[in-house]
Amino acid sequence: MDSLADHRFAQSPALQPRRVAIVHDWLVTFGGAERVLRELLAIHPEADLFAVVDFLAPEDRAKLFGRQAGTSFIQRLPGAKRHYRRYLPLMPLAIEQIDLSGYDLVISSSHAVAKGVITGPDQLHVCYCHTPIRYAWDLQHQMLRESGLQRGAASAFARTVLHYMRLWDVRTAAGVDQFIANSGYIARRVRKIYGRGATVIHPPVDLQAFTPGGVRDEFYLAASRMVPYKRLDLIVRTFAALPDRRLVVIGDGPDFAKIRALAGPNVTLLGYQSDSVLRDHLRRARAFIFAAEEDFGILPLEAQACGTPVIAYGKGGALETVLGASNTTGLPPTGVFFDAQTEPSLRAAIETFEAACISPDACRRWAERFSVSAFRAAWLAAIGAAGAGQTRIAA
Repeated sequence: MDSLADHRFAQSPALQPRRVAIVHDWLVTFGGAERVLRELLAIHPEADLFAVVDFLAPEDRAKLFGRQAGTSFIQRLPGAKRHYRRYLPLMPLAIEQIDLSGYDLVISSSHAVAKGVITGPDQLHVCYCHTPIRYAWDLQHQMLRESGLQRGAASAFARTVLHYMRLWDVRTAAGVDQFIANSGYIARRVRKIYGRGATVIHPPVDLQAFTPGGVRDEFYLAASRMVPYKRLDLIVRTFAALPDRRLVVIGDGPDFAKIRALAGPNVTLLGYQSDSVLRDHLRRARAFIFAAEEDFGILPLEAQACGTPVIAYGKGGALETVLGASNTTGLPPTGVFFDAQTEPSLRAAIETFEAACISPDACRRWAERFSVSAFRAAWLAAIGAAGAGQTRIAA
């Protein structure tokens, strides 16, 4: 794969990058944002990596080529490894203390504070925006409710911090030269919150790892971290009322006990599983069920790469990763949508799916449009365009 060196900004020698920095919010687990980070590191192997904190487990660090991030002062604060989110009020200060003055190209991989790094007029700052800080913007009231912070002094403090975060978030958007959004949905959020346009480059699917195969079984599959907005409770409750259908759930998290209490005898909770176990279940499942309103959501595409249809909540990034029966692409459907996060709506979608005929080949062909090679080509083109635009401004 060509490196950025083959796409330097020939229009202006002063803008030709000599050093590249990649700034990620925090490195604690290996999720969707870290999959994108992995590709950015593969495209820019010469880059130095930074994050507010870095507590990756060795097996997750191996997925990032063994890279260790330079970190902020929060890394050394008491309890930061387990409770780094409690230091959110300090994160704007922390990210601004990372010295990037020696770099020509700064790439922020941001769903929280990474885009707030300080850069100068002769530096190109490109932000891959997974989302603006959702718990400071449209998820504020949900977050306060789920955290029990609706009233009292603690609530007032939290609301004040989030107000400050919103002001800081908007102000620091001016320091980004080019926004790249992970979906059209996030591009609209970037426009609404920051008043900026964004190029859309969808996250890549590892088509070599997620492949069709195995014997198709009769169970439905759900998989995610068990946190409230993923709505695994909705999926489990729905299947508890459908005892003639089987559901397998992969994942762990704060809501595990709550989800387990909802499960009937037809629901199997496997907890956390390795990537190989997840892939095996994706290949064998009758369909993958996705009930969250996600910014993008890579798992539905990984399911389709395995030839497995998707039953998805029809909002957010799923509308870009799953083809419903009425899609405008002219391509065959790869899944079914439900319109509301309610049991009757999901149950109706399951019945619609069972009456439909969705081809595993159609699912795989659609997922192939989100390949690693497509991501890398689009990324390098966007970086080149951003550099050319900065050259024109400098001239």
